[in-house]
Amino acid sequence: MWRSGGLRWGDEGPRLAWEGRARASPLVYGTDVGFRVEEAGERTCVGARGHPCPVGARVSARGTQARCGECARLDRAHSVAADTIADDPRVYRVYLAWFGAGMVKVGITAEERGPARLREQGAVAFSWLGRGPLMAARRTEELLRTALGVPDRIPYADKRLVRSRLPGREERAAEVREVHARAVALTGWPDSLERLVCEVADHGEAFGLAGLGDAAGVVSELVAGGAVAGRLVAAAGPDLHLAGEDGAVIVLDTRLMAGWGLTGAERSAGVTVPVRVAPAEPEVDQPGLF
Repeated sequence: MWRSGGLRWGDEGPRLAWEGRARASPLVYGTDVGFRVEEAGERTCVGARGHPCPVGARVSARGTQARCGECARLDRAHSVAADTIADDPRVYRVYLAWFGAGMVKVGITAEERGPARLREQGAVAFSWLGRGPLMAARRTEELLRTALGVPDRIPYADKRLVRSRLPGREERAAEVREVHARAVALTGWPDSLERLVCEVADHGEAFGLAGLGDAAGVVSELVAGGAVAGRLVAAAGPDLHLAGEDGAVIVLDTRLMAGWGLTGAERSAGVTVPVRVAPAEPEVDQPGLF
């Protein structure tokens, strides 16, 4: 029985990590991916900060974090994303991430992580905006949110919806460059944050998005004894796009795998877990940008 350690992104592409196992499973487009949930199993808390949950608490099958309340609070208490650490000595970078037409967000990441954070979010294109201390990066992030109306979060449901209808590489780069130019022209940047020139990186090829069609549905939860199997046609952020034997594509958020005991399954096992229909239109509205 294996337990998921999440989808990991590196220069070599996506891999599935496994708890307690040194090797990760590489994911190759065009090959089959499949697993079955333990027949009599239940989803349990994955713990926090590298420590197991002290009570092995049962958690909801629909949550993407697979943590009980206590472990979630512990994890959040040491999270840069939650703005609970003000004295982190590392250098941080501010970035602009592009997910689709009119869908640009601002964020920060530790410089040592490089572009990994952007791949984990499913950013199709991005550019660095600045680098400096954590709090200066935070203030710059807030400046862009206030002055340009650029959000710091975009729902995953909206990212998934537009992946099959993206404009070309040059069009998405042009949109990033336009927002970048507006951002660096703003007054009020912290003196300690170095502004960086716009150099757009594109993940379209790494994600396998060329020719990607609309998804028929999205896995909403895993259940004991259920299977998810198909041919991998694309991956972005935590999502796998899997084509069944009938050609229909289902999206699996791999964060739903955490906390379950899993075994392998052939492609013919199909998808026998609950699936919801993807929304027809994205919810994102950024009238301040364009």
